[in-house]
Amino acid sequence: MRRAIRAIWNEQAAPDPPPPTNRDWVLTGVIVLAALVEASLRSFAWKPGELVFVLAVALALPWRRTHPLAVAGSAFAGFSALNIAASIAGASTGDGIYAGIFILMLPYTLLRWGSGRDWAIGLSFMLITPWTAFPNGDIKLDEAIGGSVFLLLPAAVGASIRYRDASRERAVGEARLHERELLARELHDTVAHHVSAIAIQAQAGRTVAGSDPAAATRALDIIEGEASRTLAEMRTMVGVLRRGEAADMAPQPGVADIARLATESGVPRVRVEISGDLGQLRPSVDAAMYRLAQESITNARRHARNATTISVQVSGDKSSIRLTVHDDGEKPIPVDDTIGFGLAGMAERAKLLGGSFTAGPHPSRGWHVEAVVPRTAGGS
Repeated sequence: MRRAIRAIWNEQAAPDPPPPTNRDWVLTGVIVLAALVEASLRSFAWKPGELVFVLAVALALPWRRTHPLAVAGSAFAGFSALNIAASIAGASTGDGIYAGIFILMLPYTLLRWGSGRDWAIGLSFMLITPWTAFPNGDIKLDEAIGGSVFLLLPAAVGASIRYRDASRERAVGEARLHERELLARELHDTVAHHVSAIAIQAQAGRTVAGSDPAAATRALDIIEGEASRTLAEMRTMVGVLRRGEAADMAPQPGVADIARLATESGVPRVRVEISGDLGQLRPSVDAAMYRLAQESITNARRHARNATTISVQVSGDKSSIRLTVHDDGEKPIPVDDTIGFGLAGMAERAKLLGGSFTAGPHPSRGWHVEAVVPRTAGGS
């Protein structure tokens, strides 16, 4: 109980309450006009005091969202003071001004926009108000209890709407965070793949520069192409990650683009074989297979010892898409996956799509990666 009370007390005010709007001023004008007309047509006890009270609260209504405690607390405190004054004078306020019914908006506003401290203070004033009319006989005991409960109803509505909106904002925030994490992984996969290729070609070019200038020139051409593709894909990803700016809507690479990962020059070479039914894939499956292939090739280039060839096979049937990546290197060195996404990220990507992922040393030679993903995964 103590923990719950502390949590409520520390509750922050709702973010971004809207400032006074034209509708607020129209509402205030309607209430003021209604109160003046009613006061001129009806006679009731404490007419001047109640009229001044209603007009004062009505004029403060436009600021009820930005200052919920000040408006609601002063309104109920004033209402209580009016009842106490009538009780001292032996008068009755039971037949008051009907236009004051708008005060029921204030419990809603208090719980919708106020902080935990605002709730505690404002609700105290609110719940005491019906009981201030009890001593002078304007209401009975059951009516005082009913009045307190009745005032809690709009407060409960305000609290429910507040937490519904907060839950929706949290869900949207989590969705955005998840999407940004996926985009960060895409950026990692893209840059790591191209930079690995650049490093390998730079090493090869340096090795043959003295004996075969033409080969060194070809290596520089490959480095230039890889660098250009890296820059283009980085611009695409960063454009998506930027807030408040239009994102580049260029399509993500898919299975059809895996063939572009093939390289006949340099060591190790990458050979790609695509077969089977690979048409009409879900966008999520299409992009995931490309990234899995790209990351697998990057890992093989980084860690395969004395590998000459990296074989990539992609095949599809009516139910699933299968990707295998295998290099012919020596006994593989365990991949350091403590930094970056690596194998854990690849396994997670396949799992999120309802598929499977395995990676490890091949019985004969090299490192073997296999991913199978249902072709219907990822929704429409």
